[in-house]
Amino acid sequence: MTDPDPLVAWRRYADPCVLLDGFHALKHALRFGAEVPVAVTADRTAALALADELAPDVRDAMDALLAEVEREAYASLVPRPHPTAVAALAVRPSREDGLRALARTPRRAPVVVLDQPRNLGNAGAVIRLAAGFGATGVVTTGTLDPWHPTVVRGGAGLHFATAVERLEVAELPDGPLFALDPEGEDIRGLKLPDDALLAFGSERSGLSSELRARADHLVALPMRPQVSSYNLATSVAMTLYHWSADGGAVQGI
Repeated sequence: MTDPDPLVAWRRYADPCVLLDGFHALKHALRFGAEVPVAVTADRTAALALADELAPDVRDAMDALLAEVEREAYASLVPRPHPTAVAALAVRPSREDGLRALARTPRRAPVVVLDQPRNLGNAGAVIRLAAGFGATGVVTTGTLDPWHPTVVRGGAGLHFATAVERLEVAELPDGPLFALDPEGEDIRGLKLPDDALLAFGSERSGLSSELRARADHLVALPMRPQVSSYNLATSVAMTLYHWSADGGAVQGI
């Protein structure tokens, strides 16, 4: 931190940076190389005790970063105070770096495409899943900002573990596009290639006509008759698990 007053530093960095809301978001961001210019907590002893217990690999980094502030001051910095009373600001990765990561070939893991998603929390949950499975990245189409603070909160800081960008359908990376649709071929009979784009429609209206026209394959998840749909994050989890069960690298990009 360049300024000895953490509140002054916070005001300086708040506009261009991404809010990391809570201990776990800071933990994940540090693990995956985020640049964090300022971090605060209303209880430094408790935060470092959590680090000792849950994240000893980044404990020293947290010790160097975390500045204790009054609880009222901490609460004034965040829209919803987190139970861990930790918050930080991180530098958002450049769009150029994200686009390079998405375009790099050969691709060892799929790209998840959320076609015109509407729910910020669902988008965050999907980014968390994609990071956990080692996906190359998550792309959204439409108006939802995948770096919105609510999405970052839902992603628990794991935006820094995978590429996250917003693109038009025409700008999607190369690769065979498998789009999830109830009328598609049962996924259990398919092998999803590592370079696939795995596309999921919006929570309300499904796939857009533009993405459907771009799709190479329509794929359906197994579902009991008269059950209308799965939650978006559940659908992504099932699809990524199917891919990983064929040898996709959860451990390793």
